Amino acid sequence: MIDALRPSRTPRPYADPYVAGVALGLVLLAAFVVMGRGLGASGAFASVASAVVRAVDAPAATNNGYFSRYLAGGQSPWLDWLVVELVGVVIGGALSAWLAGRLAAVVDRGPRIGTRSRLLFALGGGAVMAIGAVLARGCTSGLALTGGALLSLGSWGFMLAAFAGAYAIAPLLRRAWT
Repeated sequence: MIDALRPSRTPRPYADPYVAGVALGLVLLAAFVVMGRGLGASGAFASVASAVVRAVDAPAATNNGYFSRYLAGGQSPWLDWLVVELVGVVIGGALSAWLAGRLAAVVDRGPRIGTRSRLLFALGGGAVMAIGAVLARGCTSGLALTGGALLSLGSWGFMLAAFAGAYAIAPLLRRAWT
């Protein structure tokens, strides 16, 4: 048992995607049963931002229509379910990578792209996803997982559009990876 908890020197293979998908579905079900709500991440950033704004200027935060809804109820935004969930995702991901022997500070990139360009592409892609999450009023995990599980038509439309967009842009970016 002790050996199973030690990180391996050679990376272990990735999990089977079908097993991982079933496990993710069970985590989503557990979130609904235990917390009464699904999974998501973008709300955590809004909760943290509202807490930071309140720490800097409390009257401005409580009078702001956007931040005030995260500050209502008297509970600290730092203890919001989505903030706790996101902290758990970071800790769980790091622990999983460490146990699998894959925890390393590297920049994955193809042979035709430099480290700086790869990081700029990643930053740009993250910014586009963040803007999309704000416009859609939710992130991909909230829309795809939680909304899809609730059979929300908008969530299914979002997922179809996300996959179609990814397939459309993949040929343009493939050169950087091969």
